[in-house]
Amino acid sequence: MKIVTCIKQVPEKDTRFELNTEDSWIKEQDLTYEINECDEYALEEALRLKEKHGGEVVLLSVGSDLAERALRRGLALGADRAILIVAPREEISDPLMVARALRAQAQVEQPDLILTGVRSDDHAFAQTGTMLAELLHWPHATIVMKVETDEVGKTLKVQRELEAGLLEEVALALPALLTIQQGINQVRYASLKGIMTAKKKELRRVDWISLGLSGGKKIQIERIGFPKSEKKFEIIGGSPEHAAAVLVEKMKKEMKIL
Repeated sequence: MKIVTCIKQVPEKDTRFELNTEDSWIKEQDLTYEINECDEYALEEALRLKEKHGGEVVLLSVGSDLAERALRRGLALGADRAILIVAPREEISDPLMVARALRAQAQVEQPDLILTGVRSDDHAFAQTGTMLAELLHWPHATIVMKVETDEVGKTLKVQRELEAGLLEEVALALPALLTIQQGINQVRYASLKGIMTAKKKELRRVDWISLGLSGGKKIQIERIGFPKSEKKFEIIGGSPEHAAAVLVEKMKKEMKIL
């Protein structure tokens, strides 16, 4: 089974972020990066499927040269080789543009299965995986919490997470695409042997310009900012019965928790 796993390098979640002078993005100097959390679970699931059925796991990422670090970590965890589509940040703020770039390489690789994370920790659009499936005209399932395969690895049975803790079971024929939810498995650690071996594994670079995708952006980030924290209180007077009735109305109409 040939599995392509799409991963993204994002700033560490515990970083204290600062905005750049244009308020268009965060300051990237001196940031520490890591693999997007959902993508780590997707990679772990790909490695488990490889261990069961054989084949190879190919990492695919779109980003700057710095993304090589995340790919090397993925190779240390057990992936066989990696492909980095080198692109400027302003070009990859649009999930459709990223999906188009991923499709170009997926069509070259012709995998049996593509795994992505449900969403990224930075932009959190949660659209790239489903857009990629549509562009490929592949069956897909989102927010996947469990993956089962038949003995020959030709069909999948997956469980999707729905609202209120409900699960939906879906059957798919390969090739297919799954977006993986965090918590689906226990992510492994990279061994010292894996880290040393990763330095020798193939990491191929593809230039964004060579894909001919420029000029098709649908989303433009104009300005970002931190949420404003506001505190306020209101004293409800009158009898206890009156105060309780007013409070219930506020919980229904303003707080929307009833």
